[in-house]
Amino acid sequence: MAQAVTRTARDRTVHRHGPRLAHSAQVGDRADGIPGWLDERLRAGTFEVRRIPFGEMVKWRIDPDTGNLVHDSGRFFSVEGLTVRGDSGTTWSQPIINQPETGVLGILVKEIDGVLQFLMQAKMEPGNIGLFQLGPTVQATRSNYTGVHRGRPTPYIEYFVGERRGEVLTDVLQSEQGDSFLRKRNRNMVVEITEDIEVRDDYRWLTLGEIHQLLAVDNLVNMDARTVLSSLPFPPGDEDAAPHSDTEILSWLAGIKTRHEREVVTLPLARIEDWRRTPAEIARSDGRHLRVLAVSVQAGNREVTSWTQPLLAAQSQGIAAFVVRRTAGEPQVLVQGLTQPGTFDVAEMAPTVQCVTDGWHDLPEKPPYLDYVLAVPDDRVHYSALLSEEGGRFYRRDNRYLVVEADETLGDDPPDAYRWLGLSQLKRFTGYSNHVDVEARTLIACLQSLWDKEPLWARG
Repeated sequence: MAQAVTRTARDRTVHRHGPRLAHSAQVGDRADGIPGWLDERLRAGTFEVRRIPFGEMVKWRIDPDTGNLVHDSGRFFSVEGLTVRGDSGTTWSQPIINQPETGVLGILVKEIDGVLQFLMQAKMEPGNIGLFQLGPTVQATRSNYTGVHRGRPTPYIEYFVGERRGEVLTDVLQSEQGDSFLRKRNRNMVVEITEDIEVRDDYRWLTLGEIHQLLAVDNLVNMDARTVLSSLPFPPGDEDAAPHSDTEILSWLAGIKTRHEREVVTLPLARIEDWRRTPAEIARSDGRHLRVLAVSVQAGNREVTSWTQPLLAAQSQGIAAFVVRRTAGEPQVLVQGLTQPGTFDVAEMAPTVQCVTDGWHDLPEKPPYLDYVLAVPDDRVHYSALLSEEGGRFYRRDNRYLVVEADETLGDDPPDAYRWLGLSQLKRFTGYSNHVDVEARTLIACLQSLWDKEPLWARG
């Protein structure tokens, strides 16, 4: 009954706001000026990020008993060890970010001159490629917006968690990277206001159409903005286009969770096997997976203007891709049920291909559909861009995101870990926590940017 009520409420939200969002996606001519504006915000202050040895971190330390990287306050996050015992008997250890608090990722929207506009932020993060990227209105951990850092208040947070909160268009807890975070979630919100507000120097109103144009630019729209955008209540397509019912998909995902239960146990970072520690980094002996390093940051526009912290760095660039196919109603998307060590509930729906930790060139075993995606001709590639992952925890980590169209050679009978979903159906699952992983949500935002721009996405 609760799910039926939730579905009805969401349908009302889609019916009311879907056409307004679709209209906003069709208008706007200011996107070309945003890269220059981000450069101007970079020049307007003092910004510097440099790598440092762990011993030079301030307010961070290596715990003498565990080797974990921890903050003196006991808040924010820590880098700990994790050991994973899979159901196939495989066992490995790795560093993991443990950040038990839930942050807020929120976008304010307001109707201006008859068009819904989104208040986007020129957001500086130490791990960003280019330092500044386009972020949501609010991008803050709970420690940040409750003032643990003793810095300036988080702008506009009162419209999301305070008494001035506007009308909620979407509000859902969503996971972050399951290969790097231990059961980490953020609150993804879109809130509409009607009052006039002061627009600070690091913020701009943009239409959805302008944001969609910017999603095609490498390393410009940040991960936090993309995950919030994926949950927008767009108008549904042909509901009958889905080859499986929601109940069948939930049963399929539950089966994967049951079959692939893992024993995941935290342990002292000093005890993880096959990892070497130097004064400046922690890395695997074979050079695979992620490295842990430390940086010193100067950022004149942040709530705190200087700090040090650890970050995780990828060893190579990865790939995340959706394979889609045409139907008489709306596109269908091939997803996989993917298990990762830090995932909140064992498995989530993920892109057709997701090789984002070790890249894809030297994988010991190629995942299904990787060769297919890499060999797709250009006329079947509908989206391709390099997009950065969260710059507050990752150091210059980006991945190639692709949307490719299937041809007749792909076949209609995928392996058991894969299912075809209707695009509207997949969108619907983003309204529930812990069903769609963050890489898939990025690709959903990219699909939305193509929604009315190509014949592939024509509905009805």
